[in-house]
Amino acid sequence: MKIKIINTSDSTLPHYETPSSAGMDLRASIQEEITLQPLERTIVKTGLFIELPHGYEAQVRPRSGLAAKHGITVLNAPGTVDADYRGEIGVILVNLSNDPYTISRGERVAQLVIAKHERADWSEVEELSNSERGSGGFGSTGKQ
Repeated sequence: MKIKIINTSDSTLPHYETPSSAGMDLRASIQEEITLQPLERTIVKTGLFIELPHGYEAQVRPRSGLAAKHGITVLNAPGTVDADYRGEIGVILVNLSNDPYTISRGERVAQLVIAKHERADWSEVEELSNSERGSGGFGSTGKQ
């Protein structure tokens, strides 16, 4: 699938690192380093503007290494870039660790997954059909 993109950063375009990768890394397009204090959040710009086809979204997701090693994650994960959005892609990062973390220019801060989606047409009814699970949720199927 071809997707139109404008890159105003000095980084290369996002790309798949391996043939089976679902996501492409997004890099920080910032003039100065940003230090995130514990529990602090910020929007990190990427310098990327995209035009997705109708019926698709771009999902902004955390990078597992940043989350596991440093407690840095995407606050609204996954963030959604709608097909009709034409602004710069920004990543809302939060520091969930006890230590400050510094983000550098060009650093990989998130990943972008392109996904097809459906639109729902609601059918309002008085009752839903029965299922084996019923209304059980929030751990109702057990811990193991």
